[in-house]
Amino acid sequence: MYALAVLAFQSEIEFDPSPDPSRDEQFFQSIPSHAGIFLIETRKSESGAPSRPYLARTADLRRAAERLLRSPEGASKRLNLRDVAAVFRYRCTGSRLEQILAMYQRAREVFPRRYRDFLRLRPPAMLKMNLRNSYPRCYVTRRIFSDGGFYVGPFASRRIAENFLSRFLELFKIRRCQIKIRRDPAFPGCIYSEMKMCLAPCFGGCSKEEYEAEAAVTAETLASRGASLMSKIERERELASEATDFERAASLHKRLEKVGGVFRGLPEIIHRVDALSAVIVQRDRREKTVALFPVVNGIFAEPFSICFKELGQPQSVEEILREQFQQLQTAEDGSIGEAEQRDSSAQREEHLSIVARWFYSKPRAGEILFRNAEWPYRRILRACARVLAAAENP
Repeated sequence: MYALAVLAFQSEIEFDPSPDPSRDEQFFQSIPSHAGIFLIETRKSESGAPSRPYLARTADLRRAAERLLRSPEGASKRLNLRDVAAVFRYRCTGSRLEQILAMYQRAREVFPRRYRDFLRLRPPAMLKMNLRNSYPRCYVTRRIFSDGGFYVGPFASRRIAENFLSRFLELFKIRRCQIKIRRDPAFPGCIYSEMKMCLAPCFGGCSKEEYEAEAAVTAETLASRGASLMSKIERERELASEATDFERAASLHKRLEKVGGVFRGLPEIIHRVDALSAVIVQRDRREKTVALFPVVNGIFAEPFSICFKELGQPQSVEEILREQFQQLQTAEDGSIGEAEQRDSSAQREEHLSIVARWFYSKPRAGEILFRNAEWPYRRILRACARVLAAAENP
């Protein structure tokens, strides 16, 4: 699993409330007027009660510090931490994504038991097929377990995931019920079996092998975003045309259009979550610099930045990218222990939530590029140029 160590606080300043206004001004002027996150550590009370740190993100660090640490005017009811603050720590951020990730990392440290609630970090909607089940079905979930499940997402909402799933399941004949399959011939079945939209394993309408084959095709189609099924139908259509079986060719063409319609417009981020690898290109807080946030198998890897102002020869930007991405170690759940698998599943839930929050935000700043067989280095370079141009001409 990966750690976002580079997103630590950049600076800390001790705070000592003083009646001297000049000391206050000196303290506030030392804090940049920049977007970022900050942590105000408080002193322990005389009664020995533990300190209660204050963690937040802001569009202006100096203004936030002044609001919380200046002497209050009159009988104001606004929160003021001047009398209890001990240290002001902060990190300047160049993008909303960096701000969210930095907040996530610090909240895990400061509030280890309640950081999900503090960040309102809700796992995104996904589709799941538990292939270890004797008769797998596909359904919507928000949880990832280390149970051999096959997860696809993230979707923008549960409603969108359910709408897609409803159309997707019309292509196949796997079950939609939640009952325990007993293969009882006396079982009446359901409306889907009557409509020939299910193989009906509940009353022995198919063999176990037939159902497993249908479930495997369903999972493969979902993982390939429809490409595997469409390729198969296209080959069958060509064979039918060559054999002058035009009626079958027309039927296959109609099915091909139906499959294409189901997957048309599907957001590019929808992948098998443990194989979702991409890089998000963002503006960095420094001039002429971009920040790159790699996602490997659904988990954020160590981000890094490239300053085009400081680059020299003979090393090219593409060589720097290749060196950085070659250092990424792909997380393989099969090679770690059971406890680490659970930790990895929980971390993937959280990281996917952050990725989905950024991807589906409107407007969305920055770009995302997905890895297929290899990382798209040339496309990443062009994306860096576009992000820099947008930063210079907002």
